[in-house]
Parts: sequence; C-alpha cells; structure tokens
Amino acid sequence: MDKDRIKGSADQAKGAAKETTGKVLGDEKLKAEGQMDKAKGKVESAVGGAKDALRGK
Repeated sequence: MDKDRIKGSADQAKGAAKETTGKVLGDEKLKAEGQMDKAKGKVESAVGGAKDALRGK
C-alpha cells in the first residue's frame, strides 16, 4: 500500500471529524475545512491507488 493512500485515508478521517464538529457547533468555517480535508484525502488516495496499480500491486 502506497504512503499516499495511507495519508489520504487519514486526511479523510480528519476531515470527517472536522466537518461533523463544525455542523454540531454551527461553525461554517470548520465545516468547510473538513470538507476540503476530505476532498484532499480522496485525491491522495486516488494518487496512491494509481501508484500501486503502476507497480502491479
């Protein structure tokens, strides 16, 4: 498993936590940061998946 996939998964989890906290607290900035972290994590996971595919894993 590529390190980008691991980092991407961690960023997605962090983003989900931020987004939920922002919703609960009514903090739109925190909610938006969480959504951005989740999107960043998805991209990192996709890049890591592509690297793994190129390596034949």
